[in-house]
Amino acid sequence: MFDFMSFIPRAVMQSIPLLYGSTGETITEKAGHLNLGIPGIMYVGGISGVIGAFLYEQTLRAGAPVNGFLVIFIPLISCLLGSLLMGLIYSLLTITFRSNQNVTGLAMTTFGVGFGNFFGGSLIKLTGSDVPSIALSTTSLYFSKKLPFADKLGWFGQIFLSYSFLAYVAIILAFVTAFVIRKTRIGLNLRAVGENPATADAAGINVNRYKYTATLLGSMIAGLGGLYYVMDYACGVWSNDAFGDRGWLAIALVIFTVWRPDISVFASILFGGLYILYLFIPTGMNLSVKELYKMLPYVVTLVVLIISSMKKKRENQPPQGLGVPYFREER
Repeated sequence: MFDFMSFIPRAVMQSIPLLYGSTGETITEKAGHLNLGIPGIMYVGGISGVIGAFLYEQTLRAGAPVNGFLVIFIPLISCLLGSLLMGLIYSLLTITFRSNQNVTGLAMTTFGVGFGNFFGGSLIKLTGSDVPSIALSTTSLYFSKKLPFADKLGWFGQIFLSYSFLAYVAIILAFVTAFVIRKTRIGLNLRAVGENPATADAAGINVNRYKYTATLLGSMIAGLGGLYYVMDYACGVWSNDAFGDRGWLAIALVIFTVWRPDISVFASILFGGLYILYLFIPTGMNLSVKELYKMLPYVVTLVVLIISSMKKKRENQPPQGLGVPYFREER
């Protein structure tokens, strides 16, 4: 029988990196920038947190007691700084120097994966591990802590309360982002910049400031997805190239949810469930059927892209200025 009580929590945990990535990308795209570097930024966010956690855990081997605040704060700050740096590089290239956003984003992804694999491999060699991975069990123990009373509430606690603080932060960020974009003056200005930067500029809105802020903030949020994957979902184990294609699914999720982060909360769980469905459906020794189940998230992504391209409603379309560099001199 299908075990829903085990499947739903695992689907939610699988969805959190996608939710972080899609929320960050939505903010960036609302400012008119298509950041295909999100997979690389998530990768750098993950390895930056690993580096911070590794350095802190090295001090513990000298007999220092574990500081609950530092064991979370150091990897978190390291992740945000690494993601911020990636976002800054992308912003300089696409906003200041007006380079092609698609090419720049793909280059950032390639660079981010290479950066992560280089430093990940270096840390693995430093530990002298016999397997190609590094385990940060002390840090993961703190990042993966759930509410202490979750187990006492039966199925309700298992489904809704059995997650770490980063999972709830992702959900809160998504709803707050949706509210800010749709209901506040800042969100109105941001959408104006993404739709028609020349008009926004003429209205007195600092276009470059909004573009930089949205891109940097979106990059930091996406980077948290990488940190969550390593410290919680993977139980603190870093392995090179272990992220798979979660970054690309996060970008597809933006289109699936028609640029609405609140809908991403539920859509990411759907994608997360499809991603691990093959593990919960008995297929016996028939490996071909299991491979077909593994295709589900990508099939759904293709269907979504086809359907979204057929929709003619304006609210279902991307910002008009998406992917187009803004030349103030031509206004």
